[in-house]
Amino acid sequence: MSQISLQADETYMDERLDKFLSAMLPDQSRSYLQKIIKDGNVLVNGEPKKSSYRLEDGDEVTADLPELKSPDIEPENIPLDILYEDDSILMVNKPKGMVVHPSAGHYTGTLVNAVLWHCQGQLSGINGVSRPGIVHRIDKDTTGVLVVCKNDAAHNAVAAQLKEHSITRKYRAIVHGVIKEDEGTVDAPIGRHPTERKKMASGVKNGKRAVTHYRVLERFQGYTYVECQLETGRTHQIRVHMASIHHPLLGDTVYGPAKDSHHLEGQTLHAMVLGLIHPVTGEYLEVEAPLPEYFENLLKKFRAMSGN
Repeated sequence: MSQISLQADETYMDERLDKFLSAMLPDQSRSYLQKIIKDGNVLVNGEPKKSSYRLEDGDEVTADLPELKSPDIEPENIPLDILYEDDSILMVNKPKGMVVHPSAGHYTGTLVNAVLWHCQGQLSGINGVSRPGIVHRIDKDTTGVLVVCKNDAAHNAVAAQLKEHSITRKYRAIVHGVIKEDEGTVDAPIGRHPTERKKMASGVKNGKRAVTHYRVLERFQGYTYVECQLETGRTHQIRVHMASIHHPLLGDTVYGPAKDSHHLEGQTLHAMVLGLIHPVTGEYLEVEAPLPEYFENLLKKFRAMSGN
């Protein structure tokens, strides 16, 4: 059992207790939070309240979170698009819609389920049973290359490169609007959004330094095709940074327009290139994941519309 203490400020005045907890604890499901409220594990100013309780400025909220038992993560025979593989690392091209590692609501069909089957359990155990071999991740609706480590030595070596920002990570994206300059850099800290806790935000207090370099590849009517290179790797970094300069990613209904007229089911973002120093050979290894079909079709459509 772990205890969390929170204070509601004027931002959350008249907010339901369950909605407040859901915003402050984005990794927990709303139904789970409603259950612990019902079970009396949430106190407001020392007294149990119902989920429907409306918060007042200055309310002290204390939540006792029972330890959740992690379900067994089962290997699943899910086809993998393998870009490179040896005894130490596996580099795969993740499809759109696939979650990287199991979490609440996603215990099957993840990349971890697939690599457990493919590698027959021979994966790094540093991040525990739910994230074996996973050193970094990309969003569910982002496609492209991702490295998986098969042993702890490889995991430590790749993690050190990530920490030093020495890994090459180049993405392709289509953004709203026409970017006038041929290239640029966004250097702005990223942290949790102050009120919408499931979102990240640029320039927030106590955010971590984040740097994204971008260059224009093609311009269309109302859109721009860009390459973004990460210098750091914060959550939603490219999505947040491009939105911060008024060029949100096409299809990103979280940081861009609420409606997606192209029905893309998520942001148009592809992790195209990943390069690192191989943990065993010490040589530089770079792999490239081809653009997915939906992305290529969009480019063809925009080229035809723009006469490119």
